[in-house]
Amino acid sequence: MTRPAAPIRVLLADDEEMIRAGVRLILRHAEGIDVVAEAADGRQAVAEAAAHRPDVALVDIRMPVCDGLAAIAPLLALDPAPRVVMLTTFGDEENVLRALREGAAGFLLKDEGPQELISAVRAAAVGDAVLSPGVTGTVIARMLRGGERNAAGAGAGPEDERIARLTGREREVLSMLGEGLSNQDIAVRLGIGIGTVKTHVGAVLDKTGTASRVQAALLAHRAGLAG
Repeated sequence: MTRPAAPIRVLLADDEEMIRAGVRLILRHAEGIDVVAEAADGRQAVAEAAAHRPDVALVDIRMPVCDGLAAIAPLLALDPAPRVVMLTTFGDEENVLRALREGAAGFLLKDEGPQELISAVRAAAVGDAVLSPGVTGTVIARMLRGGERNAAGAGAGPEDERIARLTGREREVLSMLGEGLSNQDIAVRLGIGIGTVKTHVGAVLDKTGTASRVQAALLAHRAGLAG
């Protein structure tokens, strides 16, 4: 008899009770997801994560006492460390960039729909980057304007050379990474399985010399593959 997969354990950190209540309600009605702890500031988030060992931490960027950005490093220092997804609002791109540099798995706009929130938690739990399509393009544009050093892979060569290494399907996948799509979204759009998408993503990262989906997304924009 096959044993059911363990539920994804989630920590929710936000200083606004109404936000926490809304997210909690959505996640508690999602199959295979448990909200195991909540926090109203970054310091409390770290303590709750140490006590409850969540798989995913949804952390607001702006909180009192200790904000979400300051909480990233101590959260990632835990063993086991949760995947940290930042909750943000449109227009907070500078802090999103800082969060990504600190090692956050991605970001999600607070006004995303329930299904997007659930999908983001599931994606983060399996190691996917979570890049909200509603702000990814703006963040990437800022990275390009700011000249992020090594953001598309140190010493990897001109963009066209790296793109030339990809198959046609891998180019499609790279383009969709540039849009901030998850593996599930890519699978649906291309009509292929999740496992196949993961294989393509791995090949894209390997062939282009990019270390993460964020770096691959930046490469896609630099190469003109993403709108």
